[in-house]
Amino acid sequence: MKVFAVGNVPTLPTPEQREAILPQEVPHTLRLYLDGVIEQFWFRTDRPGVFFLMDVESVDQARATVEALPLAQAGVMTFELTPVGPLAPLARLLPAE
Repeated sequence: MKVFAVGNVPTLPTPEQREAILPQEVPHTLRLYLDGVIEQFWFRTDRPGVFFLMDVESVDQARATVEALPLAQAGVMTFELTPVGPLAPLARLLPAE
């Protein structure tokens, strides 16, 4: 299943927190990408945060995955998870078979 994980940063981390967490966060996120768990990712341009398109078995798996990220573990980033799928109403536009 596909899940959008929207990461928000309610309070900006201190420089010390960034220095301590980011060297762990980047490899962790890249490993999830290389493993196919995170299919695509973007940095928000409207405020601090990220968007991940995830390929997971369940929303619970997505939650456990993002909550294990170092920024989430440190309480710096929170995630909103939304399962998504094909735009099923488009099937009405197809001719009957």
